[in-house]
Amino acid sequence: MDYKRRPAVKCQTGGWKSVILILGTELCERLATLGIGLNLITYLVTELHLSPSQAPNIVTNFLGTSYVCCLIGGFVADTCLGRFWTIVSFSFVQFMGMLLLTLSAGIPSLRPSKCNAEDYKTCQPARGMELAVLYMALYMTALGTGGIKACVSAFGADQFDDSDAKERRSMGHFFNWFFVAISIGTLLAVTVLIYIQDNVGRSWGYGSSAGSMFMAICVFLAGTPLYRYRAPNGTSIVSIAHVLVAAFRKRHGIPGDEKDLYEDPGQQSARFTRTKQRTCFTKSFLASFLDKAAIVETGSSSEKQSPWRLCSVTKVEQVKMLIRILPICATSVLVYTVFAQMTTLAVEQGATMRRNLGKHFKFPPASLGVFVQLSVIIATPLYDQVFLPAVKLLRRNQITMLQRIGGGMIFSCLAMVIAAMVERKRLALAREHGLLDRPKATVPMSIFWLVPQYALVGVSEVFTYIGQLEFFYSQSPEEMRSMATGMFMSTISVGFFASSFLVATINRVTGGSGHGWISNNINRGRIDNFYWMLAVLSLGNLAIHIACATCYKYRALPVAPPPRVADAAQEA
Repeated sequence: MDYKRRPAVKCQTGGWKSVILILGTELCERLATLGIGLNLITYLVTELHLSPSQAPNIVTNFLGTSYVCCLIGGFVADTCLGRFWTIVSFSFVQFMGMLLLTLSAGIPSLRPSKCNAEDYKTCQPARGMELAVLYMALYMTALGTGGIKACVSAFGADQFDDSDAKERRSMGHFFNWFFVAISIGTLLAVTVLIYIQDNVGRSWGYGSSAGSMFMAICVFLAGTPLYRYRAPNGTSIVSIAHVLVAAFRKRHGIPGDEKDLYEDPGQQSARFTRTKQRTCFTKSFLASFLDKAAIVETGSSSEKQSPWRLCSVTKVEQVKMLIRILPICATSVLVYTVFAQMTTLAVEQGATMRRNLGKHFKFPPASLGVFVQLSVIIATPLYDQVFLPAVKLLRRNQITMLQRIGGGMIFSCLAMVIAAMVERKRLALAREHGLLDRPKATVPMSIFWLVPQYALVGVSEVFTYIGQLEFFYSQSPEEMRSMATGMFMSTISVGFFASSFLVATINRVTGGSGHGWISNNINRGRIDNFYWMLAVLSLGNLAIHIACATCYKYRALPVAPPPRVADAAQEA
């Protein structure tokens, strides 16, 4: 439907004319959010004087929360607000969080006094009200960005009709361009905004992020008359609960043929309409349990049954589809644990290395993320124009979405191998030049030794992130797409939380923050061993993903319905 709740006319709404505004919105939102997140660790260590073992966990918890909040955004969108108004509402929450962070960085009473950076043991860390305001700002920002993430890619894909072959092909291109918009926003964040933060001031840098977020809101609202909208279909969480409870209550029943199971008349007639794809009756996944939710009990009328006792075949199949993608969610977690190191430990490493570019400019360590985005911008068109045609020529068929995700896992594993080797070299030079007890001194090794691992992580994202976006949108039920996108984003949050858990656990097991692998003194730590451990875990995770992908059966594409009278009249 259009913004006035009338049936949408294809030639007047949706398509690339509306998608361009959505891409612009995502670019500005990414610029705002990552302008804060990617350089946050240096702010925590240098301005708030938090320890190098505490600061990475604050960063990963912030980024992880921003992704786990996608489940909240997906729930709100599917239940009551719809994707458009969910994006608008959460955008304002994020904007207010960024304004509060700007005040936190700009008001002297909300941060600790300056100290001698060389003698880090005498610095007074932030505490009390200083940390309270910081956490409130960060988690308001996390809540806002989570709500946006859950809906913006699905809302963009909604602008294309997946029952139309031409628009379905455009939808595939949309996911690639969506990721390019994310990458351009991130590229600007790690260059322009981080330069402002490091050379002009944190309050100016964070204020610029807030300004970019306000611009994102304006751009998005400008496209209101052009978008295609989908009304919320009710909460998918309650639908899942209906099926599980009804199946458990009839766990001793035996499902019959499809014709013997209950189907809601409204859903049955809607199977052949534009917005409802016919759901196939399958016995391939949890059939022995979930199908029992659709059994009509003897002596009871289906019309009077509670949804907690009787569910339609369509609802059962939708829940099955959602459950079937859970193993793919699980195998994606470790990819984002690896990515988390590029925003935390790798930035700390870069801060100890030679960063000079000419006589007057020092490369900001947080700007190393620019190489992730450059590799994404270069690798994305190469993937489309070179890699895919080559694969089709050699194999005579296209690479599947799950194969694409697996390819990203390989690059992620290689990134950790390279990272471990580079860190071992940095530690050797620190030992050779007597810098083991001088963590703030500069190790005579160029910061650009870290570029290969960042580039490999970027290539990994081209394969994994875009593949996951397309997979979760296309393989989830239409009524649960916001929730499915939230599930995908929540795997990223679990990856960041897993990073925090691994850092804390490894540090505790190997001797604490004073002498462990991730020490307060980075030159006395063994981050290289931590990277080797992640490489081994990534290899095992790849094997599990291959097993899950081998067993997975893809959802059939919808059949195009007859053209509507309104569309036919407009095209004539």
